[in-house]
Amino acid sequence: MKRENEFDFVVIGGGSAGYNAANLASSQGARVAVIDGAQELGGLCILRGCMPSKTLIYSAEVLHLAQKGKIFGLDIPQARIDMKKLAERKKAIIGDFASYRREGLHAGRFTLFNQKARFTDTHTVELEDGARITGQKFLIATGSEVQFPPIPGLDKVPVWTSDDVLDLDFLPESVLVLGGGVVACELAQFLARAGSKVIQIQRSPHILKEMSEEAAQVVETVFREEGIELFTNTRIEEIKCLGSEMQVAFMHEGEKVVRRARHLFNALGRVPKTQALDLAKASVETGTRGEIPVNGYQQTNQPHIYAAGDCIGKHEIVHIAIQQGETAARHALGKKTDEVDYRCLMGVVFTDPQVAYVGALERELKERGEEYVAAEYPFDDHGKSILMEIKHGFVKILASPADRRILGAEIVGKDASELIHVLSTALHLRATVDDLLRAPWYHPTLVEILTYPLEDLQEALDQ
Repeated sequence: MKRENEFDFVVIGGGSAGYNAANLASSQGARVAVIDGAQELGGLCILRGCMPSKTLIYSAEVLHLAQKGKIFGLDIPQARIDMKKLAERKKAIIGDFASYRREGLHAGRFTLFNQKARFTDTHTVELEDGARITGQKFLIATGSEVQFPPIPGLDKVPVWTSDDVLDLDFLPESVLVLGGGVVACELAQFLARAGSKVIQIQRSPHILKEMSEEAAQVVETVFREEGIELFTNTRIEEIKCLGSEMQVAFMHEGEKVVRRARHLFNALGRVPKTQALDLAKASVETGTRGEIPVNGYQQTNQPHIYAAGDCIGKHEIVHIAIQQGETAARHALGKKTDEVDYRCLMGVVFTDPQVAYVGALERELKERGEEYVAAEYPFDDHGKSILMEIKHGFVKILASPADRRILGAEIVGKDASELIHVLSTALHLRATVDDLLRAPWYHPTLVEILTYPLEDLQEALDQ
């Protein structure tokens, strides 16, 4: 007979990884506790990530299309943003999602402790009120938090994070955006389309450095066409607050550049949120950024302690976090489970044009010395994309010359986030180029663009 605070499976963190792991463990008959000390329950994706950002981004896309009405033969006298109404709509949408998650957390399938926790030994955590929870197995799913790198002056000035940008109910006059990752690029374009003057500063030679250079260059071109003042390959030297303005001084192409704006947005990435857990007392090893190394079943160096989601420091993607959490729960309960299949790893950037990939990128195949055949096709030569005035971007597909199977794909263009699923399904099913071309493709559709590189691949593989 277990005592009141003794559990089979203790989950720390009620976001996507933790919530789904807890539900699965509970459904298998385990006695489960979920510990989450957030003031507002729901997790990063719902409250401060995927859902609010995509709500705002889509509104900005509708605005952008309305402002281009004359291109489509439309007379739209005026199109402008109402930030207060936009903020109200966003709150209503995420409120519904958060309410559903809170109902799930309070549904009685597991015991919820709305407090922060820290380890006191390998099988015990202490809550804020002093209560102690013991568990046979643990899952750490505490997510990530905004990173503040040691840039001179960054810690001495008022600065926005993505949380602040997502909560805006007014239109900023001008914004300096630090960073060129997914969050930086998505929200920089949102702000620019809403009507703010945006200056974006990126350290690497290209934005979106996790994607291909070719993909990054397409997005960079669009950003500059839309009025974003974009600097890449920079080194920030100093940040200051001068009265009502923020100033950033940085090196660019061998010269010192200074830019000012009313607001500063720190979008320099996120780090695993593990510092407050006292993991050393549980003898759990961590990396230099606080990330928790795990094996294929999400086990840490302590076999009874698992980790999943952003806190392990890679693949900060919701569906991957869910797979990791559920894999950990099954393994912890002794159920048969496979490791998470990263062969079908997929990523999306919700800029316009969108960027999406699945499987291997071309540079990864080159680094591994793996043979492949590549073919690509541009959006500006495809009928449906031409009539939609979406001419930036391309589709690239990679295949194996040995067995003709799809190895990976990258799409830069309108609705890339939707189109990529055709190729993720092909990769999952280990389909060949020939399998895909035998399927029917309706004309005229946007997805039909995939047939052109597939036909080129088939021809190359037949030689």
